[in-house]
Amino acid sequence: MSNIDIYIMMGMGGFFILLGLLAMLWARQEERGYYDAVSRRRDLREFLTRFPQRIEPGALRAGGWILITIGSVLIIIGGVFLL
Repeated sequence: MSNIDIYIMMGMGGFFILLGLLAMLWARQEERGYYDAVSRRRDLREFLTRFPQRIEPGALRAGGWILITIGSVLIIIGGVFLL
């Protein structure tokens, strides 16, 4: 494997980590926006008990962790091949 291929692999790992962090931030923003909107309503049951839960922020958070893990593995493998 040439050095260019290794740098490309490490660059892809960095890109996956960046996408994972963006997904985590997006999930936080979605959740915060939703619960801020719910807290302004008269019926606060959903805000206080957080039931029923919305799936989207949790799915974004899980996808973010998966992307960060894949990116970290790619960077580690690239570093090992570079040595």
